[in-house]
Amino acid sequence: MATPEERIAELGLTLPEVVPPVASYVPTVLSGDHVYVSGQLPFVDGKLPATGKVGAEVDARTAQELAAVCVLNGIAAVRAEIGDLSKVVRVVKVGGFVASAPDFTGHPGVINGASDLLGQIFGEAGVHARAAVGVAALPLDSPVEVDMIVEVR
Repeated sequence: MATPEERIAELGLTLPEVVPPVASYVPTVLSGDHVYVSGQLPFVDGKLPATGKVGAEVDARTAQELAAVCVLNGIAAVRAEIGDLSKVVRVVKVGGFVASAPDFTGHPGVINGASDLLGQIFGEAGVHARAAVGVAALPLDSPVEVDMIVEVR
């Protein structure tokens, strides 16, 4: 069975460097057998590839792709915390936040970008509880933000 790192490579992806915090927090906290991952924005090479509200300036498909970038950034933070993604027992919970136009209601579909990638990388261990919430605004005018809790050994 392929390791999470091997699955990431098979998907044609690479884990980025851990995104430095944009405020007063740390990317992850290890407490007991859980890693709590701070909210991740869809930074690529230090920049947001898109800004604005989903359903207005950003279409739902692009936002879904950005949610996958958020989770890839989160996975990078987990690896930096524990050293080896094979130590992940289960992705327990994902929180997805979508900055959206007032009439946009497709939040779950947007956050599927994060959830689906977790399933592709971790298999059954990537199946998780989740919230997908619409918000008025996110830091730096990001369209999406994702946080998560991961159980490790």
